[in-house]
Amino acid sequence: MDTRSAVEAVWRIESARVIAGLARMTRDVGLAEELAQDALVAALEQWPETGVPRNPGAWLVTIAKRRAIDLFRRNETLGRKLDEIGREAEQLGEGVLPDFDAVLDDEQIEDDLLRLVFTACHPVLSTQARVALTLRMLGGLSTDEIARAFLVKESTVAQRIVRAKKTLAEAKVPFETPVGDERVARVPAVLEVIYLIFNEGYSATRGDDWMRPALCEDALRLGRVLAGLMPGEPEVHGLVALMEIQASRSAARTGPNGEPVLLMDQDRSRWDRLLIQRGLTALARSERLADGTYGPYSAQAAIAACHAVAVAPEETDWARIAALYAGLAQLTPSPVIELNRAVAVSMAEGPEAGLALVDKLLTEPALKNYHLLPSVRGDFLYKLGRRDEARAEFERAAKMTGNERERVLLLERAESCSKLEAGTR
Repeated sequence: MDTRSAVEAVWRIESARVIAGLARMTRDVGLAEELAQDALVAALEQWPETGVPRNPGAWLVTIAKRRAIDLFRRNETLGRKLDEIGREAEQLGEGVLPDFDAVLDDEQIEDDLLRLVFTACHPVLSTQARVALTLRMLGGLSTDEIARAFLVKESTVAQRIVRAKKTLAEAKVPFETPVGDERVARVPAVLEVIYLIFNEGYSATRGDDWMRPALCEDALRLGRVLAGLMPGEPEVHGLVALMEIQASRSAARTGPNGEPVLLMDQDRSRWDRLLIQRGLTALARSERLADGTYGPYSAQAAIAACHAVAVAPEETDWARIAALYAGLAQLTPSPVIELNRAVAVSMAEGPEAGLALVDKLLTEPALKNYHLLPSVRGDFLYKLGRRDEARAEFERAAKMTGNERERVLLLERAESCSKLEAGTR
């Protein structure tokens, strides 16, 4: 591996810890991120000549702390901060590096990381800003990488990140981990951000690719880190379980040319059994912590588990899945959940039962432009032999989706209806 690649790999692994530690010292997330970027530039300049340090994360922290001290020295109004973070440097003397192993204390790092998680996902920010800031500060992604992942302009992502930092500063958001009721209230916002990132990777809303695996991997990594930081939160483990199990299907979700392969048509021997086992273990932990009850993410994980343990499509426990969706609808009422429940009911009781449920959703404003509503309805009509109606629904769904791979799939399904209809005449 060349030095630049090594620097990039180290940055992806260590950036969150570096920024978190600096944010604790400076009490300014935006400044912490800028100082960390300065340290990254220094690494790119120096490591090709000196080699990668034994403890690269601590090296980055040390360089960033020195930049912070220089900055504060130039600003007398921040003299108090200079005293706080400069004491160690003054004791050691100029030009003397501290013990790298002592710079990053594991317990302190975890506290700082948790503070950074709650700051980046603070409710004062828009959802888009939370996602961008989380990927930047916790995921270690560059602005360009985030832009490419979500198919938006790099300038748009950069603006979101700048505005997010400004908003946090203007709102005087403290760099701290909320406690008590406030912590309980804030956890869902954190989980939402991570799952949004995962979903965009799992089923891309726009573009030519059905999946963007790198985003799934970033979300999984963030979820696993969060589970380590918050081991007593059932829904954190529920989210990790859900992502692990869904990610286990990734290799089977696309064909040789990148075309989508739907769940019931997937080669289950290609499902990643290690990820499934990890997911089932995380789900069991969530269930233990919650005394057997489900929150929104653990309920979805339990649904995913029903698919994971079925060695063949026909062995899927659709009645349990339908019941789990009914319970999920009680927790978080949503027409999308009802649409998913309709699919489960159709598999358990037949397409006519599913169609009856879907037809009740046709006037839902939230599903007006949701392509999966006509897609699901088309599938039920197809199974009931109503080919002309099914074709119209698939064509309508194709016009709604922003994903090119999905559009092609839906048009192929519409064409198959026409061929079957012609064959019966």
